Amino acid sequence: VNITLIPGFNPGPYTGTGNNTYLILGRQPTLIDAATGKLPHLEALADALGTFPLARVLVTHAHSDHVAGCVSLAQRWPDLEFAKIPWTEQDKKYDVIWRQIEEGDVVVAGDVQLRVIHTPGHAPDHACFFEEIGRTLFCGDLIVQGSTVVIPGSRGGNLAAYLASLRLVLDLKPARVLPAHGPEIRDPVAQIQYYFDHRRRREDQIMSALQEGCTTLTEIVDRIYPLLLKNLRDAASESVLAHLIKLEDEGRVCENDRQWTLA
Repeated sequence: VNITLIPGFNPGPYTGTGNNTYLILGRQPTLIDAATGKLPHLEALADALGTFPLARVLVTHAHSDHVAGCVSLAQRWPDLEFAKIPWTEQDKKYDVIWRQIEEGDVVVAGDVQLRVIHTPGHAPDHACFFEEIGRTLFCGDLIVQGSTVVIPGSRGGNLAAYLASLRLVLDLKPARVLPAHGPEIRDPVAQIQYYFDHRRRREDQIMSALQEGCTTLTEIVDRIYPLLLKNLRDAASESVLAHLIKLEDEGRVCENDRQWTLA
């Protein structure tokens, strides 16, 4: 597969060095994720395309760092097709026409076929794209090398779904895993196993905090992350909330008027 990494040029506390977008060259040049529409991204993309027009953009999910660039791309390439699994309340923020795709669909990218794998959890619409011959997986925000992924509990995240999506990807046995942030995933099996272990440990910490009398989300976050930087507090709160919702669904904790207790 002829893959070129085009950086998004949008570094930040939640994007790290910035987003990765991937250009697949061939008969139908295809971009995976749109980043945020920064001019250096558009220029690097145009340089990589040369005289070929971009045919389509496949979006992994509707978080703004992956989708906001679609508007600039549509202005530059008016015939461009935009495709993603629907998340209507987010998708309608962007003035482009969406082609709806779903689990199991096969989409042409360059000269190869990509299978759509629905992997909700980080976001309800999250998709990975799998090239089966070379076993290359474009994994969006499902896996990040050397870091964990935020599960936004109040904004469409679902921890149980996320863990199920990781198991689904393990079963694919990908040879290459290309994420939307950071370097290529060197050992996907080890990284996913680390995620399972990390989530189990975090769950134990939350149960301990509840046993010790913490009842509010703020108290639990303070107990688990005593030295947390202010700009990461929102992400930590969302992640702890996602854990609490999972534990509540499993009948292990109860919530009443934003007070959490052991069941």
